[in-house]
Amino acid sequence: MVEKQQLREEARSRRRAFVAGLDPLAHRLAFKVLPSPLAQMIGARDTVALYTAMDDEAPAQRLGHALIAHGKTVALACALDRLGSMEFRRWNPDDPLVPGPFGTSHPPVGSEVLNPDVIVAPLLAFDARMGRLGQGGGYYDRAFARHPDALRIGLAWSVQEIEIVPTDPWDLPLDAVLTETSLIEGVLA
Repeated sequence: MVEKQQLREEARSRRRAFVAGLDPLAHRLAFKVLPSPLAQMIGARDTVALYTAMDDEAPAQRLGHALIAHGKTVALACALDRLGSMEFRRWNPDDPLVPGPFGTSHPPVGSEVLNPDVIVAPLLAFDARMGRLGQGGGYYDRAFARHPDALRIGLAWSVQEIEIVPTDPWDLPLDAVLTETSLIEGVLA
């Protein structure tokens, strides 16, 4: 566990420095379009769950308009409590968001709860084996387990790739990782 915590601190620092050094225009344009390889990977899957980025996370919500233009239904992740409970609520990028727990933003209570076919997840680090190091709360590990048939896609800045992400038995690998420069597919994708 200590190794993961140390990796989290190093990954946060590396990501923060990378984002601080990005040209403002490059940052605003990052993740605004749906790359063809990702569109092909998603294919006929209908409901895509995104997240609202916090701090210097890769901004998943920017994919919303492009996904809707491709005929997809979009949902946003909503953390419900400190026990790792999360649901995915229908969202349109033009809809207002409300403050949620832990500094998050999400669609209001009463928005339709959806079962995603694709889950786009934030991360602190990833590796070529599609290991994902998250914040440590287990929200996405639980969501992946609750939706075992959903395609699991990490969204990250390219600087977040590391040699090896330590994994525990409950850690499910990603199917792919989308960065500002490429789509990296796992062997299971």
